[in-house]
Amino acid sequence: MKILSIETSCDDTCISILEAKGGITNTSFKVLANNTNSQIQIHIPYGGVYPVMAKREHNKNLPILLEASLKEAHLTPTPLLNKERGLGRGIDAIAVTYGPGLEMCLWEGIIFAKELAEKWNVPIIPVNHMEGHVFSVFGKNKGKFIIPKVKAPVLTLLVSGGHTQLVLTKKWMQYEIIGESVDDAVGEAFDKVARMLDLPYPGGPQISAIADIERVKGNQTLFSLPRPMLKSKDFNFSFAGLKTAVLYLIRKIGKLDEETKSKIALEFENAAIECLVYKTYKAIEKYKIKTLIVAGGVACNTHLQEEMKKFLGKKVKLFFPAKGLAGDNSLMIGIAGYLNYIKNKKKVPKPASIKATGSLRL
Repeated sequence: MKILSIETSCDDTCISILEAKGGITNTSFKVLANNTNSQIQIHIPYGGVYPVMAKREHNKNLPILLEASLKEAHLTPTPLLNKERGLGRGIDAIAVTYGPGLEMCLWEGIIFAKELAEKWNVPIIPVNHMEGHVFSVFGKNKGKFIIPKVKAPVLTLLVSGGHTQLVLTKKWMQYEIIGESVDDAVGEAFDKVARMLDLPYPGGPQISAIADIERVKGNQTLFSLPRPMLKSKDFNFSFAGLKTAVLYLIRKIGKLDEETKSKIALEFENAAIECLVYKTYKAIEKYKIKTLIVAGGVACNTHLQEEMKKFLGKKVKLFFPAKGLAGDNSLMIGIAGYLNYIKNKKKVPKPASIKATGSLRL
């Protein structure tokens, strides 16, 4: 089965084509095409994503990426023509992100998918973006994805610019959110602190880069920042207070030199990652977790990966996304789409019922 997948939840326009085989427990995917247009350079002057501009860019880029993807996969959109030309079957279904995300951006992908589905007479599979992130950890971004047999219960730490959640899975593809940020997401906090330090957008990688400089030198931070909700009896997080503590620290210091910026970044990253790792570890203990998935844009943070491995040792099977798959991408949307298609016995909603849902939850 060949699936064309579309992702436009924020500022990246993504289209992929996957060839999927197997069922829920023995699934494999071959990547036939994978194309992304990043808008980072466009949004740098604004210090973050400018939604109206992102929407406009999606509208412009989707037809271009579709043409490139079909060409890369050696497919034409009409199955009959494919058969006549000896190119195999055409697209069998379209998977598209319908939430969460920026609604005006989500609508661009959904409308585009609906137009294609009507033209090609194929079903549309609506996909939860966060579920896509869960499955992103099973790809190596080298042409193949294989969903392995994972031991339940499974815990997923979803960390991105918009979400910080601990999700419990007792049965595969069923989710219970057991903890989340009560205010800012961790990725959002990284970006806001980066702006305070006058670092370029996107701020998260910039914070980590200068923090790593201090860490490699073996230097100790001169500052002490709070670890909000670290000892609370639940599995929730809070990063707004940590962000505010950085603001007050900067105001107290006054003008910052580069070394001071690096030391603040080091302490901020240490504090944020300590909260993530500690709460995750406590949830693992309580629910006797066998498998941990860490996914989302912040999952590529090197310090987070190292601290998680250090804390867990070999007690729990640990999955991180491969390079290039932590951020938003359409490969994960295609995987989640296919698995839901199989799980629901190939039943799909009517296209008219698919609507952008910015606040969609797992």
